[in-house]
Amino acid sequence: MIDRWIGRIARGLELALALAFVAAILLNFTNVIARYVFARSILWADEAQVFVMIAITFFGFLIVTSRDGHLRMDVLARMAPPRVQGWLKALELVIFVAVCGLIFVQSQDYAGRMFDIGRMSDAGDVPMWIPHSFLAIGFGGAVLVMIWRGFRFITGRDKVDPPHTQTGAI
Repeated sequence: MIDRWIGRIARGLELALALAFVAAILLNFTNVIARYVFARSILWADEAQVFVMIAITFFGFLIVTSRDGHLRMDVLARMAPPRVQGWLKALELVIFVAVCGLIFVQSQDYAGRMFDIGRMSDAGDVPMWIPHSFLAIGFGGAVLVMIWRGFRFITGRDKVDPPHTQTGAI
């Protein structure tokens, strides 16, 4: 049930990011036309495109995490006995949660500071806590996914995959 819920959120985010990317391309195209045909430009366009790229990066990180699609240097680990593979998987989960948890805490603190001081973007007057919170949401969501994956691993519902059969799906 939780796995399906995570998958649906990932698919919804993927669709939203794809639409945001298309909107950024259209905005860029419109700005080029405005600049070179009408000698006018949309002042906030470049800023908006940067914010879309930030969202794609950190929400994309969450999507990749939910699908277990991160790149790994696991050639030697896959040749290890299953027991060692299990320990390595557990170590990977712990390190991932620790590092991403630290990034989450720091980024949500920084986004909170942007909110507290009322910082706005230069061109578009966007509250800066919004794009800064993309990082916190991406890493926080990834931590939750990995905690769930760790729970599944501990309870035996998520076994170590035999060599060359890992699908990358949750």
